[in-house]
Amino acid sequence: MTLLTDHTSYADAQALCSPARLWELFDGDAQQMNIAHECIDRHAAADAGRDAVVLVRAGGDDEVLGFGQISEASARLAHWLVAQGVQPGDRVAVMLEPSLAFYAAIFGAMKMGAIAVPLFTLFGPDGIRLRVQDCKPRLLVTNAEKAGMVPAVEGLRVVVADDAFLASLQAYPAQFATQTRADDLAIFQYTSGTTRELPDAVKHTHRAIVTLMLAALYGTGVRPGDRFMCPSSPAWGHGLWHGTLAPLALGVTVGAYAGKFSGERLLQALEAHRFNNLSAAATHYRMMRNCGAAPRHRYFLDKLSFTGEPIDSETAAFVQATFGHQACSMYGTTEIGVCLVSYPGAPDFPVKAGSLGKPVPGLRVEVQDAQGRACPPDVTGELKLWRRGEWVATKDLGRVDADGYFWHGGRADDVIISAGWTIGAVEVEDAVLKHPDVKEAAAIGVPDALRGLVVKAFVVSDRPASELFVQEIQDTVRLRLSQHEYPRQVAFVAELPKTPAGKIHRKKLREQEAAGAPVTA
Repeated sequence: MTLLTDHTSYADAQALCSPARLWELFDGDAQQMNIAHECIDRHAAADAGRDAVVLVRAGGDDEVLGFGQISEASARLAHWLVAQGVQPGDRVAVMLEPSLAFYAAIFGAMKMGAIAVPLFTLFGPDGIRLRVQDCKPRLLVTNAEKAGMVPAVEGLRVVVADDAFLASLQAYPAQFATQTRADDLAIFQYTSGTTRELPDAVKHTHRAIVTLMLAALYGTGVRPGDRFMCPSSPAWGHGLWHGTLAPLALGVTVGAYAGKFSGERLLQALEAHRFNNLSAAATHYRMMRNCGAAPRHRYFLDKLSFTGEPIDSETAAFVQATFGHQACSMYGTTEIGVCLVSYPGAPDFPVKAGSLGKPVPGLRVEVQDAQGRACPPDVTGELKLWRRGEWVATKDLGRVDADGYFWHGGRADDVIISAGWTIGAVEVEDAVLKHPDVKEAAAIGVPDALRGLVVKAFVVSDRPASELFVQEIQDTVRLRLSQHEYPRQVAFVAELPKTPAGKIHRKKLREQEAAGAPVTA
């Protein structure tokens, strides 16, 4: 009998995919399952020396970790946690860059039944304090630099995972027998927000790895034998679930990026490690385009995907020209998961540039009006997903065309109403980015006595600001959109504020604009 991983076509995905077929990809069942076993231990047992993770470091000196190496390190750490009195169900926070210590801590915690809580390494004291007060971990595993930033929280022990700590783990056994149930909690995942806003933690069980395969098979197109690169931080949903857990569960070698991101460094790594599958944020692709180094390297990519926010058309064209394949959208949220994909690697699925693709097999997605009725083709409404007998709002706008492809219309709170016209921030930004001197752009609505709101564009460019430059940007938008959608105000800034996951933080822009404060990242 074939497995779902043996098929790549869109037609087969629709005909063959089912919940039962997803379970066939795993050792565990609906009663007993452990993510660490599925992602690491079973592959180590088959081939301990096989490459599991390629660590691409910002400063060079890349490192390769084998399945056996991670299996043993995480087992020793699991035994150490037990010795420290950590109980199943306790939370273990991990604030580390991708490294042997990171994988040992994440998988070690889950092996012994604790709940792993990945935290972004660039959080400051406020961001750390809010999250540890919320999830109340027994331990926070981090490095020496970040340990000094962790606020004193009652009941929290901070552990520095340095070389001495890893060496001390050698006193513990190199194997750990997992005993978790499929419905036991495994991971708390925080969505990306500002340090002063605490997003809810999404709580995942061990069985979540099964439904995750929908995004893996049809959103990133990952299959056994791939060399899969995801530069997103594993503190966030894309980097952890889609970039780490899903491919590892299929025994795939994954690439992880550690340190300050550089488009040129990623391009070098794509060539050096012969990755054939790349899944990244739209921002990563823009930075690869802007660095100017793409022509200097060879590539082996045959599947590309992006998520987080729409990719602008200029960057999409760069991806096609540079890598020889279109970048395929993968749309979802941390709360609801991935629901719209473009099936990278499927020979019978025509990718429509700019679209979100179509639903993953078995899911119902609709564009609905304010009364909850399905919108006709090409009419904008809110994207909703049918789940557990009800429609769940995504808080995103969109439309569906006559061919069943979905299109993003921006966040519901990013829409700009000017003189009665509805303007999408994403469309304006895409048009502004077509000016050859614009590196990054963001658009928001700002108050206007006559029109209620007008569009204001914030532009990052190496070219000095001038009235002529402003006029050129406005004309670029007028020519591509319409007379009422051009930015009546243009501000030039050194950088744009972004969420920790790399998305443009329009809410922060609106707050800074309302306060009359300078734009800061």
